[in-house]
Amino acid sequence: MTQFPSLTIVDHPIIQHKLTILRDKTTPSATFRQLLKEIGLLLGYEATRELPLHDVHIETPIEAGAFPGLDEGRLCFVSILRAGNGLLEGLLDLAPSARVSHIGMYRNPETLQPVEYYFKAPAGLGGAVTIMTDPMLATAGTAIAAADKLKSHGARTLIFVCLVAAPEGVAVFSARHPDIPIITAALDERLNAKGYIVPGLGDAGDRIYGTV
Repeated sequence: MTQFPSLTIVDHPIIQHKLTILRDKTTPSATFRQLLKEIGLLLGYEATRELPLHDVHIETPIEAGAFPGLDEGRLCFVSILRAGNGLLEGLLDLAPSARVSHIGMYRNPETLQPVEYYFKAPAGLGGAVTIMTDPMLATAGTAIAAADKLKSHGARTLIFVCLVAAPEGVAVFSARHPDIPIITAALDERLNAKGYIVPGLGDAGDRIYGTV
């Protein structure tokens, strides 16, 4: 339990082991991408724990019956470009039929404020469970802007999934969107003067795509 009621830290040993490899600055981009995808699936498992089930009537080889089923079409995964795509791939492995939205935002390196350059979402977000993905929750400016955008397009049930979070970012995001749970693998120490998470793992987008 942390001081943030909306925050869940998934401390499973496999996730923590993979995260340590991601933190290592010598880990190559190909390995980084693969591990991020794997952690995305595992975090997605936790994020979808409360999804509603309904009865599905089928016949087993023995007899007919009603069994629990999930309407994957009511799931919407939202990648905050570009780094969010790294977690998105793992989530789609978990629920391949989910719909997908993309929000293009980047953080101005001087003002640290989010700048939007792209948005595309499916209709009917009001009836969906919408899971936002971005590896880092640092200043939270981008995550807040993305949540604002999705809510303005009708999204009501949102969850934010990230790899690593800073206390400052969690505090600001939770104050602005207290109704949105945050699922993460680690709550790190702090932000530095440049708005990077410490100890963190550097710029996730650069490390995914080898643009360091």
